[in-house]
Amino acid sequence: MTHGPTPRAVPPLAPGTSPAPGYEVLAHLARTGWLDLYDAWSQERDCRCVVKVLRPDRRDERRLRERLRREGHWLLAFTHPHLVRAYETFDVPEPVVVLETLTGETLSHLVGRLPRRVSAQDVALLGVQLCSAAHYLHGRGLLHLDLKPSNVVVDCRHAKVLDLSVARPPGIAPAGGGTFCYQAPEQARGGPLSAAADVWGIGVTLYEVATGDAPFAGDEPMDGTDGTADTMDRYPQLEETAPPIGSRRRLPHGLAAAVDACLRPDPTARPTVPELAEALDGALPRQARRRPEDTS
Repeated sequence: MTHGPTPRAVPPLAPGTSPAPGYEVLAHLARTGWLDLYDAWSQERDCRCVVKVLRPDRRDERRLRERLRREGHWLLAFTHPHLVRAYETFDVPEPVVVLETLTGETLSHLVGRLPRRVSAQDVALLGVQLCSAAHYLHGRGLLHLDLKPSNVVVDCRHAKVLDLSVARPPGIAPAGGGTFCYQAPEQARGGPLSAAADVWGIGVTLYEVATGDAPFAGDEPMDGTDGTADTMDRYPQLEETAPPIGSRRRLPHGLAAAVDACLRPDPTARPTVPELAEALDGALPRQARRRPEDTS
């Protein structure tokens, strides 16, 4: 008796394949637990773009199909300088999301590549931009819930946030949504979620960019694919507080205090997004400070 290929052995689409009308695959970029990402050519726009589709072995899962459709429609409707844009979405026969191609690199790649640490001024500027994106999403009734270095692309000191695949409105949520060591304690635990969960995500991201290391580390539970874990007993952020950022790097007092405040275990003790943006803005030279419209 013969068997078909194992799920992860199912090959991605070949160059020249059309994942949706008007688009041609140039190359396969990445495979996640449930998605394939492609570098593609848009015939209508005469430019490159990024196409997100479900992995072949996950296409029959209604929950994942809806998750990708929802992200695509959100990104198509949203317009913000620090949020990736969607060009087009397709719902049938398979969900397809077409995104702009971003120049630059993810923060996770940047931190690993740079021979020295990111300057304190650039850490503060990044934080202001992340606050701006979060403020915009919150104003539209969404929490991002997966802010981390690999979900932020930076080019010439301009950041753009990626990936709304686990975004949801504030309220009660099951345990484990997001990425293991980047989740706020209330995400790992399950229960009511508020804008404070994204403040935590901003803080974790700034901490890693500033020091080169995440404040929490551990072995992620192997649940499969969608960012939800089966157990809480291995979440370090539920068992310990983040080391003060000053114990890993000397930073201006205001900047260090702002990052540490984001990582308070109690969500009600964290600053609001506008308060955090103001504190981070205060760490910038006067000429680099934001204008009021920068947080709209």
